[in-house]
Amino acid sequence: MTRSNALYAQSGGVTAVINASACGVIETARQHRDRIGRVYAGRNGIIGALTEELIDTNKETRRAIAALRHTPSGAFGSCRYKLKGLEQNRREYERLIEVFAAHDIGYFFYNGGGDSADTCLKISQLSASLGYPIQAIHIPKTVDNDLPITDNCPGFGSVAKYVAVSTREASLDVASMARTSTKVFVLEVMGRHAGWIAAAGGLAADADMDLPIVILFPEIPFDADKFLARVDGMVRRHGYCSVVVSEGVRGNDGKFLSDQGLSDAFGHAQLGGVAPVVARLIKQGLGLKFHWSVADYLQRAARHIASKTDVDQAYAVGKAAVRFALKGHNAVMPTIERLSNRPYRWKVGLAPLDKVANVEKMMPRNFISRDGFGITTACRNYLLPLIKGEDYPPYKNGLPDYVQLRNMPVTKKLKTDFEIS
Repeated sequence: MTRSNALYAQSGGVTAVINASACGVIETARQHRDRIGRVYAGRNGIIGALTEELIDTNKETRRAIAALRHTPSGAFGSCRYKLKGLEQNRREYERLIEVFAAHDIGYFFYNGGGDSADTCLKISQLSASLGYPIQAIHIPKTVDNDLPITDNCPGFGSVAKYVAVSTREASLDVASMARTSTKVFVLEVMGRHAGWIAAAGGLAADADMDLPIVILFPEIPFDADKFLARVDGMVRRHGYCSVVVSEGVRGNDGKFLSDQGLSDAFGHAQLGGVAPVVARLIKQGLGLKFHWSVADYLQRAARHIASKTDVDQAYAVGKAAVRFALKGHNAVMPTIERLSNRPYRWKVGLAPLDKVANVEKMMPRNFISRDGFGITTACRNYLLPLIKGEDYPPYKNGLPDYVQLRNMPVTKKLKTDFEIS
């Protein structure tokens, strides 16, 4: 049987549980040393592969790798870098083959979102296009929950839990002060085109906790007059109101309310700052005192309050990626398949990458209330299992005891350096 090394890399915005997937990959690979030699990690994602900056995970102890399961962020460094097509930048692919060949890499595991799926798909095609045998498996990860085919994306459940908890706690805070102080609290959350994270704010209110919450989704064009009327009605009835707004909310003209006029490495508009825009509208239109906050990195870094479901699924897709590779699969992605809601049951499935790359899954309209400002029972039934369960990290001196790996570099074998364009 052929034995070759594996390369694992992380891409895009990190999550509270992406390292759990890394743990699943490395622990599973170590159980198959007859097929997989060493497991390398790319320092800062695919960039590490291009620049031959590889990390030898075999230098890490079993205990350190196990601790990745409860450690947030990207242990090996991530990046926002999308490979161009072979015709547009052939030198990148030739460089990858040079690095893969120099280090006997036959398996490639790329842990990321939609753009990462596209990169992984392109690498999987190296065998056919340039004659280098490589099996490339994409491992799903995105807080935005917008990958197709899979029921949900590892990383999302923990963000949803954080947003739901934060919305509930902040709403109770505002309620206690509303008589003489703040009437409206605005929380900005991530979500460029899909409102999954914002929807999680709706879980803060339920039959046992009647909280006035207004949600602004990217899928629903923002109408200032309707929004102000909704907030005004909530405040008149309850004395206060909380607003959860997705960063990707657009006006009727199709423009982002928070577009800064900048773009990231993937060509996406740089967003941020929609909360103060919405808050100013409330002040100008209703004259109400407000406070606003941006969840930003906090929502995706909060491993201390991660969903156990999310942790388990993140580990499972990492484990499955290795098993799929050993079965000979290429250009595929492990998926989460929901079997039932009550009780919640799921299993790992498989999807072809050409059906995943560059496809975004929006929230279905039946998940959003008819007035466009809340979630439906169908949405609640979908979301609740994903935030269930606690998986607290160990604590030391009152703080989470996270691991920092040694990240020992692999000796470079190529004589030429590669500069990222």
